[in-house]
Amino acid sequence: LRRALEAALAAPNHRMTEPWRFVQVGPEMRRRLADIAVGLKANKGVLSEEARERARAKVLEPPELLVLVQVLASDSEVQREDYAAMACAQQNLALALWAEGVGSKWSTGGVTQASDTYSALQIDPATQRIVGFFWAGYPATEMPKARRRLGLSELLRTFA
Repeated sequence: LRRALEAALAAPNHRMTEPWRFVQVGPEMRRRLADIAVGLKANKGVLSEEARERARAKVLEPPELLVLVQVLASDSEVQREDYAAMACAQQNLALALWAEGVGSKWSTGGVTQASDTYSALQIDPATQRIVGFFWAGYPATEMPKARRRLGLSELLRTFA
């Protein structure tokens, strides 16, 4: 994981602001985040015990959980460029792990945006933004089949 994080630090970053921060989440904090995730789902309606356990498992089961955090620049253009740099850092992280046979997933959603998550992780939303959770580990089951993606001929335009 540390080698992969070093690769993340090599991501392109136009103004060299190095907006990335990483929070490695241990078991105690994961339990708190799992409670937040379940609470958010419960607020949307009645939550079965099975759905409650699935929500908890998403946070508790993966071997590693990192929170990807962007330091917010005061200039909106720099913020936009820094978000792109965060995506590049996440890609470097994922590729470096994959090269060592470790799978990963970048995840966003309600729990990554919840004020309770920011409070639990001591992240000030006025100065930093959670851009996602990053799960890493060896798959417990067979990898899902790849979804169809558009081919290059569908995405590339060329002008003479």
